[in-house]
Amino acid sequence: MHTPTCPTADSPDREAAHVVASRPEQGWTLLCNGVLVFEDTGELLPDGRVIAPHRPVAALA
Repeated sequence: MHTPTCPTADSPDREAAHVVASRPEQGWTLLCNGVLVFEDTGELLPDGRVIAPHRPVAALA
């Protein structure tokens, strides 16, 4: 375990967790909370739930 503690996989800020493995050539990153984040911004949660890609919305000028 590390300090500060990573957000849980159910937290809205789950993507702020520390990276424990990264395979950019395969398009994924594993976070310490068990979340797999894909390069298209989709996610796979430890319980098997899928979070659809959620690219940031461009700010209106």
